[in-house]
Amino acid sequence: MNTLDQVLETALQLSYEEQEMLIKILKNRHHESRRLEIATNAKQTLADFHAGKFQHQSANNVIAALRQSLNEPDA
Repeated sequence: MNTLDQVLETALQLSYEEQEMLIKILKNRHHESRRLEIATNAKQTLADFHAGKFQHQSANNVIAALRQSLNEPDA
């Protein structure tokens, strides 16, 4: 397994154009990975919703809970 320093050193040996291409490839793969993660979470949330794992709440209560969570220190 390569260390980050080794990967960076290798990347710096590439031409400018190859470095630009590498950056674009890494960004695209990172974005795609994040999209897949979000889609997986969404599917699980929908399955939980359809299974009745969530309480019915008004929009006002949900917004109030979200605002309160923003003011709480990280656990």
